[in-house]
Amino acid sequence: MRRTLIVGNWKMNLDLQSARQLLNELCEGMESIAADDSLDVAVCPPHTLLFPIAKATADTPIHFGAQNLFHEPSGAFTGEISASMIAETGARYVILGHSERRHTIGHLEDDRMINLKVRAALAGGLTPIVCVGETLAERNTGETPDVLTFQIAADLVGVSQADVAKLVIAYEPVWAIGTGKVATADQAQQAHEHIRTRLRDQFDSAADTIPILYGGSMKPDNAGELIAQRDIDGGLIGGASLKAEPLLGIIRAALAARG
Repeated sequence: MRRTLIVGNWKMNLDLQSARQLLNELCEGMESIAADDSLDVAVCPPHTLLFPIAKATADTPIHFGAQNLFHEPSGAFTGEISASMIAETGARYVILGHSERRHTIGHLEDDRMINLKVRAALAGGLTPIVCVGETLAERNTGETPDVLTFQIAADLVGVSQADVAKLVIAYEPVWAIGTGKVATADQAQQAHEHIRTRLRDQFDSAADTIPILYGGSMKPDNAGELIAQRDIDGGLIGGASLKAEPLLGIIRAALAARG
């Protein structure tokens, strides 16, 4: 059975004091949750907090990662950060291809750039959380399968069989994030199943080991139903990860759904 993974994406939120307080509350809350070796929890803070978060999560069950990287190892790339810079903080994960970077932030990253970043992350010893997903316009025109097929194929070009075990995929229905629309568990499962099938086309049976997370506004009240689906292995959590109790509620729901 695949491991369940809950990742909090803090985006551009929290200062050092509030981040430390949040982690303290998370650690205290997790002490009351039955230990489960099949569940991993991580947070992805802004880059400025990576070293403090490394210290704050030491000797705790919480892992951490970054929200982005640049594909070159070094050079004249003002404002960027490399895989090795992230790895030396002790980070395990890095989020790549997030919908906000694909569609709303400056670069408007394309799949070629995302693929370069995926390969740089793997070469640097990081686990990339590769985000894929369709917009509202693409869903309304029935393009969801084609969009997901293309993104999976393009983003993972050059990834070897040996690296499959280091991959995490996150399905982000862009149309269900901040729009008031909600993906049903059935809709989410259909997308995850399609992603799993395309991964099998590329990596054969090894694809069955890749966790696929749901990234479309998961909350404590819908987490259990979502994670109970056959191909949904956890969540990439945005707003609900900025306070301890909602994130702890999602963790409890995940344990119950997989238990």
